Amino acid sequence: MAIAVVAAAALYLFVPAEFRLGEAAHVGYPSLLVVFLVVLTIGDPGRIDRRSRWLRIVTGLMIVTMTVATAVSTVRLIIGILQNADFASPGRLLTIGVVVWVTNVIAFAFWYWHLDAGGPAVRACGGLDARPAFHFPETDLDEVGPAWFPQYIDYFALSFNTSTAFSPTDVSAIRHWSKLMLILEAALSLALVALVLARAVNIM
Repeated sequence: MAIAVVAAAALYLFVPAEFRLGEAAHVGYPSLLVVFLVVLTIGDPGRIDRRSRWLRIVTGLMIVTMTVATAVSTVRLIIGILQNADFASPGRLLTIGVVVWVTNVIAFAFWYWHLDAGGPAVRACGGLDARPAFHFPETDLDEVGPAWFPQYIDYFALSFNTSTAFSPTDVSAIRHWSKLMLILEAALSLALVALVLARAVNIM
């Protein structure tokens, strides 16, 4: 989880000014993500198993911040392509597209991780505060055992597969909200890939 936050912060440094929230966001947004991460690490070091309302609120605020920044970059990139914005080269356009695509994958993975079955702390403690939204194949394997629970990397794999294969592959969405989020992620990924590649070819 920490690596994903740092990656999202670092990737934002490669987003050009016209696709960011504002000029101050160039450094302010990555710094804010790092602050969120430090607070969460101090409040719950280790495997994220401390059940605390304030930690869950801070985590939610971090994910919302990440989502807003990613959404702005995504919308501005799509609008820029549709309105024939001037991109210096196909390489620059593809770089922007990859950064936006990867940050979308990270952001969706965080939402799945945060919302599924009551959150990461509840899952780590074996709690049943909420019905799971996803069924992972590991839960059916005898050699894994009942102690297994999905962690951020599992949701990142789910998000990555959804954005590349336009389907969750080996993981099943079993709640309405999780199905709708997978549809939204797949649709955004399809739009980004199609528009960026088409425009890059047109620039050549």
